Amino acid sequence: MNIPTGLEQRLATPGLGPRPTRATPPAGAAPSRAEAAVLDLLTAHPEPVTAAALAQSSGQHTNTVREHLDALVEAGLATRERADSAGRGRPAWLYTATEVQQPVVREYAGLATALAMQLARTSDHPRDDAVEAGRAWGQQLAVERTAPSSAAGARREVVDLLTGLGFDPTADSRVLAVRLRQCPLIAAAREEPEVVCSVHLGIVRGALETWHTRSDETSLVPFAEPGACLLHLTGATSRTGGDRP
Repeated sequence: MNIPTGLEQRLATPGLGPRPTRATPPAGAAPSRAEAAVLDLLTAHPEPVTAAALAQSSGQHTNTVREHLDALVEAGLATRERADSAGRGRPAWLYTATEVQQPVVREYAGLATALAMQLARTSDHPRDDAVEAGRAWGQQLAVERTAPSSAAGARREVVDLLTGLGFDPTADSRVLAVRLRQCPLIAAAREEPEVVCSVHLGIVRGALETWHTRSDETSLVPFAEPGACLLHLTGATSRTGGDRP
């Protein structure tokens, strides 16, 4: 399978793993670097949170964080609502990151979630079957794209494919290690991580195989580090053993 164990502990560790996939903001609505940093902090909170709480975790002044949050609300990247009243004074605002996705990502997320949950409920070997289902899916996605001429090109094409599916990947210079910084199935991945992430691994393997590239040593570490899952393409070399650029 090559999906390492230890998921339970990682899932219980706050901050590990990718953030939900979001749409690219419209022109003029893209957050500044400071606002994007606050948005990342906001995304890491599963429940609505106050500006004061975010300020404490970021080390910034509450008024500064509140200004960034209000800018994110205006851009449609966050929402706010009043907390329940608890005594005298006006209740604080509670902020939540907005979960919106591009249409193609929404379509993928819906289909992949339904597939993973069905396998989790009905399959005797859900992880293995999830990899095989993902492999068939990846093969279909790969034949719709221009075939790369080398294993290195195949790895780069995998990153491009994952970008289109909403994973916001970043890779090292040789595209051997890829950080998946967003996940279009984050809620389902937290509920059934081994099955959902096995579908993702299968997609990568199916695409590589279609592009005549070895995939048996590729691996995926879900919720591996703060802000990302890790995809290892170390074994993705040409079937003849070479790795031409």
